[in-house]
Amino acid sequence: MSLFKDKVLLITGGTGSFGNAVLNRFLKTDIGEIRIFSRDEKKQDDMRHDFQARMPEVAGKIKFYIGDVRNRSTLKYAMMGVDYVFHAAALKQVPSCEFFPMEAVKTNVIGTDNVLDAAIDAGVKCVICLSTDKAAYPINAMGITKAIEEKIAVAKSRLSGDTKICCTRYGNVMCSRGSVIPLWIDQIRKGNPITLTEPKMTRFIMSLEEAVDLVLFAFEHGRNGDILVQKAPACTIQTQAEAVCELFGGKKEDIKVIGIRHGEKMYETLLTKEEAAKAIDMGNFYAVPADNRDLNYDKYFVEGDVKRATIEEFNSDNTYRLNLEETKAKIASLEYIQNELNGIPNVVK
Repeated sequence: MSLFKDKVLLITGGTGSFGNAVLNRFLKTDIGEIRIFSRDEKKQDDMRHDFQARMPEVAGKIKFYIGDVRNRSTLKYAMMGVDYVFHAAALKQVPSCEFFPMEAVKTNVIGTDNVLDAAIDAGVKCVICLSTDKAAYPINAMGITKAIEEKIAVAKSRLSGDTKICCTRYGNVMCSRGSVIPLWIDQIRKGNPITLTEPKMTRFIMSLEEAVDLVLFAFEHGRNGDILVQKAPACTIQTQAEAVCELFGGKKEDIKVIGIRHGEKMYETLLTKEEAAKAIDMGNFYAVPADNRDLNYDKYFVEGDVKRATIEEFNSDNTYRLNLEETKAKIASLEYIQNELNGIPNVVK
């Protein structure tokens, strides 16, 4: 962690699943300070007590800042002396964003603009914005606002001076707040059937640790304006539900299909065809460089890319598909699942 030695890291939306994963990863390293920026004082208080109890020798590195990414003045105060920013604050639930799209705009779009402006003004060295597969070919309000977030980040990167700005785009993070696996475990324990939307629906799946790995890879290897994507595997929702049933004693024959919800797709995309045409293969990751063309539109009438018509997008239907045993093994490896299987209480953060 030498890159973070004695540095100050700020995490927006830091009381969420990602912020907790970063704290668990970083607190015992040589990092100088981690600032948690969020608007919920109760979650901050819970987090403070949790880390004071579990890691008392390093919990003093955590500093808490009450504020909202919608309010630029609170960000300006929190950014003073910050070296790096992980921007995780967002409205992420597809149904709630469908019903309240302007709230998604205020947080995901205007909030991101505020974060990046405050970071550039404060001389922050690097900002990593967390995005989602739903930003590629978006059909719902959440995905549309996250797509605009990415566009804002790329646009700001052109004039960000010494501040590097990158985005990370990833799929479903298992056992994060609002995810489906904790719901299924609760349904099984109450003797109820597991409910799923559509058995053939596919989703990229990754752990919180992998989400942190992607952000750290972007931090270390991303160039200004890049969008970084992990080559994640996927599985069907049916396979995922059956894996949870086998782990927790649920009845697979009782799985109940309830139908696709507001704004959901049958599969998700991590790279569009247009992005895949220029993506750089970096081993376990892809980097999509910023489109740094200018506003001279005339040349676009005579210049094009004939290869683009043959490029495939990278989506959860054409990536590596996990079978039942592979899905079960991936789920079983999660700390959250191990705790549940061993009777240790979990709090979905």
